[in-house]
Amino acid sequence: MSKVFFSTWRGESINNVDKADDAWEESAYNLPEQYNEHSSSKAFIGWDGVALFDSEVDVVRLATEYAAQYQVYSEACGRCAPGRWGGRILYDLMDKIARGEGTMQDMDHLKEVSRTMQTTSKCESGKTVPTPRLDLMEHFEADFVRCIDEQKPSKHYDESVNYIAKITAPCTDACPAHVDIPGYIEGVRDLRFDDSLKATRQTMPLAHTCGRVCPHPCEDECRRTNLDEPISIMALKRLGADYETDHGFGFFHPEEKKPDTGKKVAVIGAGPAGLTTAYYLALEGIHCDVFEELPVLGGEVAVGVPEYRMPIDKYNQDIEAVRDLGVNFIVNAKVTADKMREYEKEYDAVMVATGTRISKKVRCNNERPEIDGYWSAIEMLDQVNLWEKYGIGEEVDLTGKTVVCVGGGFTSMDVVRCSIRANAKKVYMIYRRDEKTIIRNTTYEEYHEAVEEGVEFLFHSAVEEMVDENDVLKSLKINKFELVPDPDGGRAQLVKIEGADYSIDSDFLIPAVSQSADLDLLPEEWDIEMTSWATIKTNGKDYMTSRKGIFASGDCEYGPMTIVNAVGQAKRAASVMARYVQNGGEITLSDDEIMEDHLRRMKVYDKKEKITGWLPGLPREHSEVVGVEERKFNNLEVNLGFTQEQALSEADRCMRCYYIAMVAY
Repeated sequence: MSKVFFSTWRGESINNVDKADDAWEESAYNLPEQYNEHSSSKAFIGWDGVALFDSEVDVVRLATEYAAQYQVYSEACGRCAPGRWGGRILYDLMDKIARGEGTMQDMDHLKEVSRTMQTTSKCESGKTVPTPRLDLMEHFEADFVRCIDEQKPSKHYDESVNYIAKITAPCTDACPAHVDIPGYIEGVRDLRFDDSLKATRQTMPLAHTCGRVCPHPCEDECRRTNLDEPISIMALKRLGADYETDHGFGFFHPEEKKPDTGKKVAVIGAGPAGLTTAYYLALEGIHCDVFEELPVLGGEVAVGVPEYRMPIDKYNQDIEAVRDLGVNFIVNAKVTADKMREYEKEYDAVMVATGTRISKKVRCNNERPEIDGYWSAIEMLDQVNLWEKYGIGEEVDLTGKTVVCVGGGFTSMDVVRCSIRANAKKVYMIYRRDEKTIIRNTTYEEYHEAVEEGVEFLFHSAVEEMVDENDVLKSLKINKFELVPDPDGGRAQLVKIEGADYSIDSDFLIPAVSQSADLDLLPEEWDIEMTSWATIKTNGKDYMTSRKGIFASGDCEYGPMTIVNAVGQAKRAASVMARYVQNGGEITLSDDEIMEDHLRRMKVYDKKEKITGWLPGLPREHSEVVGVEERKFNNLEVNLGFTQEQALSEADRCMRCYYIAMVAY
């Protein structure tokens, strides 16, 4: 709920003109009435209407400034005249009226061009930019006519007012890294894979990685879903990265590295959060030393995500793109509290990005690490991947063994599918919830590929007890549950079914329920504030801890999260850190970051929206996948990606849903 003077946002009709402040009707939407902690907003204007928070807003200048933003952000694709030229006409006419030189014919022309753009523009920026201006001309016509009749500028035309704009899209907004998704899809459509990759790397340096193992929340908020099926966004992302690698080009960075600033930052951990932090700090001319405890770079993606899902040579290309900017990596470097004390003195700032590498327990009876057959998911995947990817350690051979994994996320999926490839006789995954939930936690493809490979899923189940003989695991006692609806309409509850217990013979129990962070590296006297989940507490916006100059991002800050979430956090943190080390230790958010937060709270995607003007029923392309009988016995990449023909077909389905938002304060 937001207190507004006037609003047409998403079809609202709120007009508090001539009403007392305490009688104002509130908006149903979470509009940005407070721009930042220091300033209240005067107005918000965007693709779906306008909201005024202050009765003194100059609506004529507001409409003019929004028209000006189309010139900055429209990125007209050139595929239609209304989108390409209409915006310029609108701005010229709006500014003519606002500076007191307009005519009533200009008003009529404004309305005509606006409606033409709404109905004939191909991209959403062209379709939607006229919407709030038409609303203002309809409801505040007298303000526009006054400028025309009196031939005087609008009331605040020459005054200093802050107008902050941002371009977004529903998919971009849903992406934790805020990748310019329509931009990189357009690069594919135009066969400019270098431009596609540069668009991705503006906010996501790990293009190979997130083009393969991202849970793609962007696809859940793709407007194409309202018409037929979402764009295959993740599959299109890897094309630019593969193009760069397969053709042996140098790295397509989004911009030139800035000159050396003389500042330096220590990054603890070379996983996705650490790599991302180093990448964007290096682009700013800040030297980064990255310390990694493992003998290899890449963190859990390297030693936890299997080769068949994330080929290490591809991931190494992402890592080399970071190194290419001058980042210094130190492996086999376990950071202690004493080291942290040194780093605090030696560096201008420190980023803790150590991940979560301690497997949590199942919490069943007789759960003891000394039982032969009790194997944490982290340890199991470390051994599998260090051998398969680097030839370190020894091969995992599960021939003739029965493996039971407890979990319902990506880690547990990796465990069971690796067990199949290690020749296990039987592989079970035990999960307390249902099939829909496990698909939501991972992906549809990941779950169904596991089923095809022979993994048996035991839903609504939990391990009650480990049964051993002389500390050797023999079997597991399993409880069965059912979902019982809440009579008050709340969430259904899991209730144990009495008498439905059963046993499974088992050689291995592998907990993959979650992981926790090892934070012994933090000096006790620093007294860094922690969350109730025993992770490092930040405010979730600038990612600085309770100790000045010490930042945290990724799993150690929030708990186990997806790669793209870790990247999104680290990108924001790197931006804040760059300003921090160069501006005397001041913590600030950029206007772009403030707008990101406002837009995410507002919800850019409207799942109830009716899509018109596009051809429905165009089938979504699906990448070729290695056949089940072939892939079960090796670690070759399963998903082969799109052919060029498929890529072009899928990119053509994108509706280029750019939206422009602006706040006046």
